[in-house]
Amino acid sequence: MFLKYLVNLPRPQKRVVSLVVDSIFIVVAFWLSFLLRLDSTAVLKNTHTWILLATVLPLSLFSFVKLGLYRAVLRYMNTQAMWAIIAGVVLSTVYLTVLSFFLSAPVPRTVPFIYASFCILFVGGARLTVRAVVGQITMRRKEGVIIYGAGSAGRQLATALANGPEYSPVAFIDDDPKKHLSLIQGVCVHAPSQIAEIAKQKCAKKILLALPSVSRSRRKEVLNAIEKFKLQVMTIPGMADIVSGTTNLDEVKDVEIDDLLGRDSVQPRQDLMSANIANKVVMVTGAGGSIGSELCRQIIKNNPIKIVLFELSEFALYAIEKELSEYCTSNNLNVEVLPILGSIQNKKLVESTFSTFSVQTVYHAAAYKHVPLVEHNVVEGVRNNVYGTYNVATAAINAKVETFVLISTDKAVRPTNIMGTTKRMAELVLQGLSEVQDTTRFTMVRFGNVLGSSGSVVPLFRKQIKAGGPITLTHQDITRYFMTIPEAAQLVIQAGAMGVGSDVFVLDMGEPVKIKDLATKMVHLSGLEVKHEKRPNGDIEIKCTGLRPGEKLFEELLIGDNVIGTDHPRILSAQEIKMPWNELEPFLGKLKAACDESNHQEIRNLLLTAPTAFSPTDGICDLNWQEKQEKQEKQGKQTNVTVLPKVNRF
Repeated sequence: MFLKYLVNLPRPQKRVVSLVVDSIFIVVAFWLSFLLRLDSTAVLKNTHTWILLATVLPLSLFSFVKLGLYRAVLRYMNTQAMWAIIAGVVLSTVYLTVLSFFLSAPVPRTVPFIYASFCILFVGGARLTVRAVVGQITMRRKEGVIIYGAGSAGRQLATALANGPEYSPVAFIDDDPKKHLSLIQGVCVHAPSQIAEIAKQKCAKKILLALPSVSRSRRKEVLNAIEKFKLQVMTIPGMADIVSGTTNLDEVKDVEIDDLLGRDSVQPRQDLMSANIANKVVMVTGAGGSIGSELCRQIIKNNPIKIVLFELSEFALYAIEKELSEYCTSNNLNVEVLPILGSIQNKKLVESTFSTFSVQTVYHAAAYKHVPLVEHNVVEGVRNNVYGTYNVATAAINAKVETFVLISTDKAVRPTNIMGTTKRMAELVLQGLSEVQDTTRFTMVRFGNVLGSSGSVVPLFRKQIKAGGPITLTHQDITRYFMTIPEAAQLVIQAGAMGVGSDVFVLDMGEPVKIKDLATKMVHLSGLEVKHEKRPNGDIEIKCTGLRPGEKLFEELLIGDNVIGTDHPRILSAQEIKMPWNELEPFLGKLKAACDESNHQEIRNLLLTAPTAFSPTDGICDLNWQEKQEKQEKQGKQTNVTVLPKVNRF
């Protein structure tokens, strides 16, 4: 209780206590040195000796103060504080020796050495003892964690955690046998095979990965190895983030999902990154979206003259404009950031924007991408994704834009839903326009899901795990490709620079991931167990809710087998079926008329006849259409349209 009271005292009062205690230590060391040397108490009766002590004591304390000893916090005392103690004791010993000569005090030659030894023992030893005791008390209050990685990052992390308020390192784990059983900052290093035993002995429930420099494939191997131990796995930031100053070493966080995927990104080629951007006016449609905003971040790093942000959402436009402007200011970049609020369906606004700002390169990311929402709003999906793209493309041709890059999707491949079909139609529009003009170079880039985008399963799963479950899947066998948003944006920019006209590029997405396996790993790495029939006492249940309208079990990235490689290891070129412009133009007219009349049956019939390989898995799911059908059924009216089976809504 008394020690706790002292620990909680204000800093000025702690310094007063330290001064009083050090005074006692110096007095005790002074008399003990005489008593031990002379083996007699006669020295206590000598007036000169008392005068000597009365002079040495304040001088010694003054030296300790000037050396900064009382500014050091005991629980964080380091070698600098120890050197202050040694220097202070040496000065105190010099005062003793010199003053004994002037004061004619009877001081034997060995007394100063004995005095110095006692001073270091009392003043330094007491502080080390208090530090150890306080450290033990503090450690008991903190959560014990295991650190995987006994390298420099692991050692720095252990120091940071020891001085922090939350975690206390109880063991190191390392793959290097030479480090096993060695002590690092008083913490023992063990082999990976001992994780379960150590966790049980030390009551540790978390393991921190201190492997900022290893590849993602190696991190995946480590995660797969420790997944079975029922420990919550957390990680520290990558070395690039630490060096850049965007984060600190001790900022532990949940394991990034790209570590689970084990996909190592390829360094972007700077010649391709800057080819369509450097010293040019660049426009991004859908600039506030997940992909659009990351494209803007990558573009502004490659020194455009201007960047035009075209966005429908006011808040999204405000957020990305503010971020880019602050980035330019902090990095002394002379790039003009121009926020334009509007829809790509507004043809006049799009044309005016291109001509007014003399746009040279456009990245078209504006689209409705959420599969069930587009299924329930067919007309608007077609208008935005097909005719919005047509508006931007024709405006680009009229304004003599040099390069046009369309952000497409794997759902455009043999689509089973309206969203994927409209994106494939957008590709056909650009392919058709490429035939009838040579002003603008059109390029399409197709890729799968990106981690952290709006609608991504990963943040949803994390939220569901924190809430105690259940995790909801649409189907236990559903499989997807994944890529990080920065890598996707970089590859889009590079692919756009490689196109010669009417190109469809496909990004290498790596190996497909079974979503149920991904959910299971996330549960295990949270230190929890999946609840199922064989394990009824598990923590988190995984429920299958059924496929949503238009949803695929498996995504495909290519049409046909006519695929060739490119100069870039992550970019392939697909040879696609095209629709000649003399056939496509009247088709677009018919499709637009069907949209204007909200004739959903005609829209579906037209999309089925287009070379999109559209193969719907559900009836017409548009909410307006279904409501009208229900009313007609209730009123018993006969219609000339086929009443399709009702599809479950959200």
